[in-house]
Amino acid sequence: MRQRKEVDIATNAFNAQRLARLAGVLVLISILAGGFAEVYVPGRIFVAGDAAATARSLAGHPALFRISFAVYLIEAACDVTLALLFYVLLRPVNQYVSLLAAFFGLVSTSTFAFAELFYFVAAVPALDVDMFRVLTTSQRDTFTFIAIALYGYGGTVFMMFYGIATLLRGYLWYRSTYLPRIIGALLVLGGASFVVKNVAVVLAPKYDSDLLLLPMFAAMIPLTAWLLLKGIDRSRWPSQT
Repeated sequence: MRQRKEVDIATNAFNAQRLARLAGVLVLISILAGGFAEVYVPGRIFVAGDAAATARSLAGHPALFRISFAVYLIEAACDVTLALLFYVLLRPVNQYVSLLAAFFGLVSTSTFAFAELFYFVAAVPALDVDMFRVLTTSQRDTFTFIAIALYGYGGTVFMMFYGIATLLRGYLWYRSTYLPRIIGALLVLGGASFVVKNVAVVLAPKYDSDLLLLPMFAAMIPLTAWLLLKGIDRSRWPSQT
């Protein structure tokens, strides 16, 4: 009986290790996909403060634009899966806090998915033949400008939910005995920075700064590396999960 219990514990730890490695792969894919679809492509296509130039740029790069949206969908699928994986990996610390973090993670993904619809819609006047014919040049430019602006605001609002999810996961990571505390502390700091940025955008725009994004990036790099290379400490994985 004792031997059977030891085998079950070892099996559970092994399965948790595989989930940790899978989470590392998905976080890496999410980071690369987000960098391409949310940073590189918008930076290349969107022209700040010039709706007409942005509309022309969208019309001139239809394939790149569509690819960026398809890559975002991959990122979103990774984020939904990660909500489940992090729940399972952090559940032994506190089941209810881990579940709450999963809920916040799913809400953040849903919120950003809604914002991404405006990103896709921004190109409709340039890529849809029927709409191109119906709208004047000025109307197409205005439509594109409004859609991009709404995408930007929606992409900022999601940070509140993503920040809280990350903060809670960081807390659980820090409290665990099978994951390094330093990464948990970095996740708490990164999550808090996203919450602060969201509050600044809503209540005090003049204090908003992209520097508030840096703590999250500083947390994601070691998180990804640790999950891919180390995973969990199997010898400390709880016997009851």
